[in-house]
Amino acid sequence: MEVRTTPDDASYVRMTTQELRKAFLFENLFVPDRVTMVYCDADRAIVGAAVPLARTLSLEAEKKEMAADYFTERREVGIVNVGGPGNVVAGDAPYTLQAGDILYLGKGVKQIRFASTDRARPAQFYFVSFPAHATFPTSLVKRADAEASPLGSESGANRRTIRRYIHANGVGSCQLVMGITELEEGSVWNTMPPHTHMRRTEVYLYFGLPPGAVAMHIMGKPDETRSLVVRDRQAVLSPGWSIHAAAGTQKYSFVWAMGGENKEFSDMDSVNMEELK
Repeated sequence: MEVRTTPDDASYVRMTTQELRKAFLFENLFVPDRVTMVYCDADRAIVGAAVPLARTLSLEAEKKEMAADYFTERREVGIVNVGGPGNVVAGDAPYTLQAGDILYLGKGVKQIRFASTDRARPAQFYFVSFPAHATFPTSLVKRADAEASPLGSESGANRRTIRRYIHANGVGSCQLVMGITELEEGSVWNTMPPHTHMRRTEVYLYFGLPPGAVAMHIMGKPDETRSLVVRDRQAVLSPGWSIHAAAGTQKYSFVWAMGGENKEFSDMDSVNMEELK
């Protein structure tokens, strides 16, 4: 497991492009037949992925970093499939995930295993985990059943649908909030005007970008912004002091996951466009 210490809201200003990418960007999460994980000190988030091909993969606790006997001993986790059909076995219960489905696992699930249905189109499981002090039941939410809200306009190049899966009015959790935003053809902007939310950390996983396409992720304090070039199936960590927005060379989707002090989706501090620099 890789361990990262997040720069503060003053030191990031002096960082080079490569230093910013190393600190905030997760470039190589999806590795065939492996479970990858990154432990972040920001709200103690764990970000990872599993791509099972020839064998079933298990989500295990890293003894040194987690000091736990199993992964969800003191944690909860949200798992989304962004690939071909696959199965997650939680304890003894199997769950089938198609692309765009999200499975929530609460504290106390002792065994978590990943498998693909079709090796030619392997499942690509992405997960985000935060500490949990209470137990909530396992829940599978299909893409079609998520709470969907269309937003944006064609003139603003930001027509998109926000799908909420794990949230205060949906699947219960200790502190994890998770969903997917899908942009429509011809739209490229997300989360603009931007916002921050000091009370929680957020992670974006960009996916659905074809080869050669990129998203320009905008981060930093509103009056001291920086940008990261992000490609398909790469994720970005957003501390509470940072905005998080992007423009792509064509449409894309992203998984958003938050954890921190509360679960209110609307808990955000809006930034006026005039403040951006």
